[in-house]
Order: sequence, then structure tokens, then C-alpha cells
Amino acid sequence: MIEGAVNAAHEAVVGLRVQGPSGRTRDLRAVVDTGFSRFLTLPPAIVAELGLAFTGIDRFFLADGSEVTLHVYAVTVLWDGQPRDVDALVADSTPLAGMLLLDGHRLCVDVEDGGRVVIEPTARG
Repeated sequence: MIEGAVNAAHEAVVGLRVQGPSGRTRDLRAVVDTGFSRFLTLPPAIVAELGLAFTGIDRFFLADGSEVTLHVYAVTVLWDGQPRDVDALVADSTPLAGMLLLDGHRLCVDVEDGGRVVIEPTARG
């Protein structure tokens, strides 16, 4: 089970540990974004710090309909105690945990400042 809290901006935030190819790790806080259909976004500084491997460039459409091109890197996320190799998009913003990262899990959020955030495996997860 992964736990976190709702912040003053009413964002569901969880702690994650990410790992680069050399084994170096970094703990970070990520906002759970149910409108983000990929795995994870990371800021450029964390990508550089961990020495993540570049895997390509992809185009994405944002909620406002605009299109952006983002670099994609391979990263390992310690997810509910297990390492998962996922794609991370580089975005100069707060890290986002997207719906592919939550696949096979249940998300429960008490939507209030300081409210509890719980991510737990479903029967198939």
C-alpha cells in the first residue's frame, strides 16, 4: 500500500522512490493526476541526477488541446515495494504519477486539506 496526503491546493500527493541505471535513488513527492494517461513525469534535474537513459521523443496533447513534444527516459520506480521499469516524460513541473502507474490499483482520496491518500492493489494488481 502507498500512502500520501492531500495538500492545501487539493492535490493528492504520494511519496515515490525512483532509481537510475547506476542504482542511484531519489525520493520525491508526486501529484496523482487522473487526467494523465502515462506513467510518470520528472523534472530535468532529477533525470540528469539519476543519469536516466533516453528512449525517445513523443508528442502529447494537453488538457487545453495544445500539443507538446517531450523527451522520454527509462526509470525504475519502487512501487508498493516492487521495482517497476517505466517511461518518464521530462516536464519542467512537479512530478506527476499517471494512470498507467496506478494500473491494477485502487485510489482512495479524502479530498480535504491533509486528507488521506491510499493506493492499494486490486485483486488483479
